[in-house]
Amino acid sequence: MRALICTATLALTTLVTAVPASAQLVHSLQLGAGLFMPRGLDSRTQGDVLVRNYFGEAIPSLPNFSDALAFDVKDFRGGRLFGEWNIAFGDHVEVGAGLGFYRKTVPTVYLDLVDPRGLEVEQQLKLQIVPVTGVVRFLPFGRPGDVQPYVGAGVSLLNYRYSESGDFIDTNTLDIFSNRYTTSGSTLGGLLLGGVRFPIGGDVYGMAVEGRYQFGAGKTGGIDKGFLAEKIDLSGGELNFSFLVRF
Repeated sequence: MRALICTATLALTTLVTAVPASAQLVHSLQLGAGLFMPRGLDSRTQGDVLVRNYFGEAIPSLPNFSDALAFDVKDFRGGRLFGEWNIAFGDHVEVGAGLGFYRKTVPTVYLDLVDPRGLEVEQQLKLQIVPVTGVVRFLPFGRPGDVQPYVGAGVSLLNYRYSESGDFIDTNTLDIFSNRYTTSGSTLGGLLLGGVRFPIGGDVYGMAVEGRYQFGAGKTGGIDKGFLAEKIDLSGGELNFSFLVRF
């Protein structure tokens, strides 16, 4: 991932400095919404807290039972909003800076354990990601006013917040207690993207369909903050739809 970030940053810097001063600059504002789909269990970063919660560990006094939680990483699929300001250098190269927002709360219970009354022991897992992105797009075909496919790459500052709240079971004593554990921070990640733009009655307005994949992982603080693993994987795919206006 570090190689991807370095490559994207170098490409962005090279393109901006290499564009002739005579090139026409066209600004555009892009606003939209989409779907964030987190990376699956089999490919998440080592030490990820969601993987630990999903698979659990055996309980010392009940070796045939675990402290696993009943949820799936797919449950964290959710909507996102974003905006981006772009500057085009001619018809085929564009750089942009953007801001996004995603938040999803997933209710869950212990997979194997219940309270003394036989009722589920419930928690809520909440993940929020606010990415600040810098991207460069290559538009090899067409001009504004035409259908324009494109590919690109960039870097993203992933501002995250993750929490677990509700009732928990002490696996040593089997006592049940209520609590809320929260961690937050920022981490640098890489970004790949590709999409197609469609004109709306000329070269000023347009629509875009774009797929992205972001890479990055944050830190939870581990046991010191009440979490059972040290990391939270923030990687995943996006499918975005947006409206574009050029100035």
